[in-house]
Amino acid sequence: MKPVIWTVDDDPDVLRAVERDLRRHYGDRYKVISADSGVSALEATKQLKLRNEPVALFLVDQRMPRMSGVEFLEKAIDLYPDAKRALLTAYTDIDAAIRGINNAHIDHYLMKPWDPPEEHLYDVVDDMLDDWQASYHPTFQGVRVIGNQWSPHSSEIRDFLGRNFVPHQWLNVETDEAAKQLLSTTGADPASLPIIVFTDGSFLENPPVPEVARKLGLRTKAEFPFYDLVVVGAGPAGLAATVYGAADGLHTLLIEREAPGGQAGRSSRIENYLGFPMGLSGNDLARRAVAQARRFGAEILTPQEVCGVRTEGPSRVVTLSDGAEIGCRALLITTGIAFRKLAVPGLDRLMGAGVYYYAPMTEAFSYRGGDIYIVGGANSAGQAAMYFSKLAHHVTMLVRGNSLSATMSQYLENQITATTNIEVRLNCNVTAVEGVDHCERITIQNNKTSSTEIVSANALLIYAGAIPHTDWLTGTVERDSQGYVISGQHLMLDGRRPTGWTADRDPFYLETSVPGIFVAGDVRHRSAKGVTSGVGEGAMAVKLVHQYLGLL
Repeated sequence: MKPVIWTVDDDPDVLRAVERDLRRHYGDRYKVISADSGVSALEATKQLKLRNEPVALFLVDQRMPRMSGVEFLEKAIDLYPDAKRALLTAYTDIDAAIRGINNAHIDHYLMKPWDPPEEHLYDVVDDMLDDWQASYHPTFQGVRVIGNQWSPHSSEIRDFLGRNFVPHQWLNVETDEAAKQLLSTTGADPASLPIIVFTDGSFLENPPVPEVARKLGLRTKAEFPFYDLVVVGAGPAGLAATVYGAADGLHTLLIEREAPGGQAGRSSRIENYLGFPMGLSGNDLARRAVAQARRFGAEILTPQEVCGVRTEGPSRVVTLSDGAEIGCRALLITTGIAFRKLAVPGLDRLMGAGVYYYAPMTEAFSYRGGDIYIVGGANSAGQAAMYFSKLAHHVTMLVRGNSLSATMSQYLENQITATTNIEVRLNCNVTAVEGVDHCERITIQNNKTSSTEIVSANALLIYAGAIPHTDWLTGTVERDSQGYVISGQHLMLDGRRPTGWTADRDPFYLETSVPGIFVAGDVRHRSAKGVTSGVGEGAMAVKLVHQYLGLL
């Protein structure tokens, strides 16, 4: 994006001349724009600020009705304090120029006429632009979020943007002067935080996530009414199935309720995934998979939720939360598992304000130098501990069991043991969370002695297991007592096929109790939980879908 040179003059002949001279000499490096009054220029400058376009130079006539050049510059420097400022003055305006230098910190004044510009204009402007470039840092080009660190909705918006690969900048209104300035420029009510400012200069005040998604142009409606394969859930299993299904020529649709990656997408580091010896984050894995799926022609809806499914002859029909229906020849359920909520006093009230289930990685920067407590002893908790330890003063893992070895990979346990600012406390759990508007203290109970301890805590991160959310499948496919979807040989009781089974064959390995509806990944009954197994099952499911379709 080219930095802007502003020229403002109410004399149309002068304005055209200076605009012409500036564009001829600087047009390849700068965007030259003009206005015929200080009032209109100020409003346009506010729009530039909302779009986060950099301004390098204001070149403004002094004698203008309604708002003089000095008056304009005094207001413009609030928006662009680093921009260079120059007045165009007549000989009789020298005193005004001097006052401008003193009051508006004007860098220079130019006498009119300046012809020829090679002698009287360009050298002066060159000097000012060189000075500006010496300290210029390119502005962020993306969505900006103005909010409060302890606002749950601000945290939700940031997490949504990050997990959907939307470049964004977080501006804390309590500590960031740029946030306060941008908030003032929008003219929005400070009580309506968070405010999301988009690249076109428009903004939304305290919007629900679906409204943000629509504004960003994320696809939430299917392009076609019928597909070969519909995949529900964009965790590792669903992403793998979408990639392989589309690559194999199946007309494939992937539907995701929140963001690609599932629980794995929140992982700060996956170090035991084949082919990545240095590891990669769950977000990186999801981003690569989404790009790969789209390259093969798959269609992805997010955020969009499936709330029901039914059979109509050889077709399977899913119902979306907005009432739309989509048909398919084969359906694959890869909804994974969601975090298990803890019944701890104070926890729900402070959710998103220092308390997080599977905390977004972006939150680590908000707790630089803080004391972080993590509930859980599996790999996800260990990965979070390692990531937050890079910024936090101290990280304490509260583990319910007697050791980490039973639930955590050995390589990760070794890393935690070797990290000096990570402490592991075994046989412990949290019994209370306290704080006025954010997490300040937690109560820890020793499971063996029943003794309790109240400690100061800047944040509490919870990785205490997960459960499937499959209520939308009630009455459609068989599930176990915990809600996991049963498939394959686990449906066969004493050699008998499941009740209601209509095909003249046994269920395929990943097929549910309804022919043509498959399941893969963590949501499957007795699956081997994890990223690698999920990816393998997603790929395997596509092969079984091909077998199923070949029998129709």
